[in-house]
Amino acid sequence: MPIAEITIYPIGTGSTSVGDFVANCVKVLDEMGLNYQLTPMGTVFEGSLEEIWEAVARIHEIPFKMGCKRVVTTLKIDDRRDKPSSMRSKVEGVERRLGKKL
Repeated sequence: MPIAEITIYPIGTGSTSVGDFVANCVKVLDEMGLNYQLTPMGTVFEGSLEEIWEAVARIHEIPFKMGCKRVVTTLKIDDRRDKPSSMRSKVEGVERRLGKKL
């Protein structure tokens, strides 16, 4: 299953805080029923490519709906097709190599 990481940068908000923007963007993933992990610098989620594209389009619009005039969105996609993959399996692979849980 493809795994994506998205980060949005609302520009010109008048504040350095982005928590309200992040919370509203994460609501999109909840509404879509996608598995995700919020991190301090972005959000990782998994789904079909179609679900990823839809989520990114919807998430990118959130800051505009909240009054932003400019939004920068970065997206990374890991689409492994030789064997099943998930967010959890990627972390477990590193944990095995380290010999400890992260």
